[in-house]
Amino acid sequence: MSPRLRFLDTNVLVYAFTKDARSSVALSLVSEGGIVSVQCLNELANVLRGRMAKPWSFVHDALDQVVDLCTAIVPLDRTLHQRGISVAERYGVHIYDAMIIAAALEAGCNTLFSEDMQDGLALEGRLRIVNPFRRS
Repeated sequence: MSPRLRFLDTNVLVYAFTKDARSSVALSLVSEGGIVSVQCLNELANVLRGRMAKPWSFVHDALDQVVDLCTAIVPLDRTLHQRGISVAERYGVHIYDAMIIAAALEAGCNTLFSEDMQDGLALEGRLRIVNPFRRS
C-alpha cells in the first residue's frame, strides 16, 4: 500500500515509542511512512509528556522522527474544522476522531490506521478505518 494513501492516528504514533506489545506493528507502520495531522503531533506530544512522563528532549526526538518519516502533515485550519464537524454529525463519532477522519479525507487517504475507531468503517466511499493491532 502506498504511504501516500495511509493516515496514521495518534495511537499508532504513541505505540511506536513504547515497549508495549503493539510497538512492533506501530514501528513498522511509522517506518513505512504515511500522513499525519498537526492534531496527531500535538496529541503525541501530550501523551509523551503527560501519561508517559518523558523529558522534552525525548518529545522533540519523537516528533522529529515522525515528521521525517511522514510524507505529509495536514494542517489544522477552518476548512478542516468545518469538515470535521460535518463528519462528527454524519457518522456520530467523537469530535476529535472526526477531525482525524477529516484530515485523512482532505489528504486523499484510503486507509486510516487507528486502534480507537470502528475497525472496517467506510467513510465517504473511499476511506476505510483499519485497526492494525487487531488479531484476525
